[in-house]
Amino acid sequence: MYKFLTVGAFILTIVATAMAPATAAEYRIGDITIVNPWARATPGVPRNGGAYLTIMGGASDDELIDIETDVAGRSELHGHKNENGVMKMHAVNGLEIPAKGMATLKPGGYHIMLMKLKGPLKEGESFAMDLHFAKAGKITVEVKIMGVGAMDADEASTHGGHDKMKMKK
Repeated sequence: MYKFLTVGAFILTIVATAMAPATAAEYRIGDITIVNPWARATPGVPRNGGAYLTIMGGASDDELIDIETDVAGRSELHGHKNENGVMKMHAVNGLEIPAKGMATLKPGGYHIMLMKLKGPLKEGESFAMDLHFAKAGKITVEVKIMGVGAMDADEASTHGGHDKMKMKK
């Protein structure tokens, strides 16, 4: 009887572990993987916000060409450029995702600019966002809202800054 209970408990543990959600949110479209979509909470009455994520490329090159969400009047891909020693944000038309490469959108780098927010982004909540790829098509991801000063969705899911992406001007 003891052996039966021990084996049963072992099997139950394996099944529960297999069904438990991973710590990192992950979405797939074709052979592209989107990991940890997140945004910073916005204090007060915000006008703009930012969203971040990591995209892992598939067997062939693709391009993130558009973003849509109901939480903002407009969403754009943004990058930074140095103008006479001053870093300035600017819109980019697309973000190339190299085959077998990775693109990380993060604070201080490439990111999704959420303009004309329809309300504050509140920590602990989430919102839907559509990502449009040139070849893979459209996928809807759930964006988790982190704290105001957050630098990553989950420290365990950081990718060590291995950014391999190109912006299109």
